[in-house]
Amino acid sequence: MKQKKIFALILGAALSINAYAGDTAQEKEFRLAASIGDVEVIIQLLGKGVDVNSANKLGKTALMMAIESDSMEATAMLLSRGANVNAVTVAGCTALTFAAENGHDALTALLLERGADLSARTRAGWDALTIAARYGLIDMVDQLLFKGANPNEGDKHGRTALMHAAEKGHAETVVMLIKGKANHSLRDEHGSTALIIAADKGHDAVIDVLMDSGADIEATDTDGATALIWSVGQDHIEAAERLIRHGADVNKQDADGVTTLMEAASVRSEDLVKLLLENGADPTIKSKRGRSAMDIAAKKRNKKVISLLENALAK
Repeated sequence: MKQKKIFALILGAALSINAYAGDTAQEKEFRLAASIGDVEVIIQLLGKGVDVNSANKLGKTALMMAIESDSMEATAMLLSRGANVNAVTVAGCTALTFAAENGHDALTALLLERGADLSARTRAGWDALTIAARYGLIDMVDQLLFKGANPNEGDKHGRTALMHAAEKGHAETVVMLIKGKANHSLRDEHGSTALIIAADKGHDAVIDVLMDSGADIEATDTDGATALIWSVGQDHIEAAERLIRHGADVNKQDADGVTTLMEAASVRSEDLVKLLLENGADPTIKSKRGRSAMDIAAKKRNKKVISLLENALAK
């Protein structure tokens, strides 16, 4: 038992040393110089034998820091002196993902020329294309697609670059990704498509782009909910209008039998209830729990919604 404890202590010490590798005074100065683009100091320290790839305890190298500071000169010099373009931090980040996150198009191009791995992913499963799409960096998305980035690879939750762009409402990025062969039919771990995600967030322009590209308007997630059900449930009337205009079924029920009209009554929206009734929503439908839109409206004590439903039921 004592020997096992001693071994554990030795192992722990070794791991600690590795974790803090690259933290000598000169190496710290080296990375600081890179972070402020001080090429003269970088060259001096390399001349004194500092390892160009020395990293801090998080695995961050001078190259990554130069990229974060958008220093083309420092980045080019470090690469010319042997900096590892595909070094990975503890969190799985690479020089390329840092360039994408910071929106540095020129640096991204340089890294790609030097052999940066397009498929490298952060701990969250995001590659450079996913990051660029999430931030709506159109030029970078175009650049990465041209170089062969795969737009249909999902992150650890199954979300693709297209889904991230849809979530953030970047319609132009969505257009570019679709032109780059992004598949709008793919689903994340919850069964959501890019259209469902856009509807949930109320991004009207993205909904239009996806519908014009042939997205399935009646696709359902793992709960059986459509894009229209999600948009109504989040009280996004303009998104709901777009989806109805594109032909969404207003009487579709999710796995619990809930309809868009029930969702509209639940969020106490007179405008949504009116919109749905005008477009054929059936107020007599009941959920699997036996509740109708009227039952929900009565529980919410919304007099205007109740009045609209009473008039519809009287017809």
